[in-house]
Amino acid sequence: MTAPQKELWDKISNFRLDDPDASFTFSARLARENGWTKEYTNSVIEEYRKFIFLCCVSKSSVTPSDPVDQVWHLHLTYTKSYWIDFCKNTLQREIHHNPTKGGKSERKKFNNNYTELHTIYKEMFGNNPPQDIWQDNKTRFTKINFRRVSMDNYWLIKKPPLLTLKLIKLCLLGIVVAISIQASGNNLGIIVVILFLIALFRAIKKGGDGNGNSSSGCSTCNNDSFDSGCSSHGDSGCGSGCSGCSGCGGCGGD
Repeated sequence: MTAPQKELWDKISNFRLDDPDASFTFSARLARENGWTKEYTNSVIEEYRKFIFLCCVSKSSVTPSDPVDQVWHLHLTYTKSYWIDFCKNTLQREIHHNPTKGGKSERKKFNNNYTELHTIYKEMFGNNPPQDIWQDNKTRFTKINFRRVSMDNYWLIKKPPLLTLKLIKLCLLGIVVAISIQASGNNLGIIVVILFLIALFRAIKKGGDGNGNSSSGCSTCNNDSFDSGCSSHGDSGCGSGCSGCSGCGGCGGD
């Protein structure tokens, strides 16, 4: 980092989202709304700080992971904290969050922005982003079917992995076939079915489970005053994205 970048990072790093006088803090709300542990919540908040820093210094557009984006969404609802305390007094620039237009070109752009962020992240912080917060591109742009539900009215049960579902179906099919063959008195057929199921199990295991991923992005103008500084960020079912301010084309700098 350059000296100005280090000064900016220190300001962002020291910015506190939790109000010490609040009985229900920002981090507690974030953890409750996402079903996160306290430890994971604090880690994601730290990555949010890093993302905002990269928005400010990057010369190209960058995109946050979904967990980081959730911190951003919530922070935006704390309007005084976000716009006055954070943007105006700490960053000295505005960072806007705007809906994406959608479509193939937008998905491609945000995917590239997400890849770019990983590169810039390592350059600035000396290590790769943590994988439990910054998922791979595929997961970031495909695991996007989120919905707000009341935990008072619904039970949430995690779906088994796709591989597990396939194996269950195969086992049930094998049992049915084996029973049918045994009923006919053909023991050799049972052996063939067992060998067939073993072969399928190995093939499925080798193929993997194929989980997906979604993304968002941001770029910013690095200006000296709050009034002239700006960036914009978009967000949709396939992720969020930022484009540079009018006239600055996603500029960043020292």
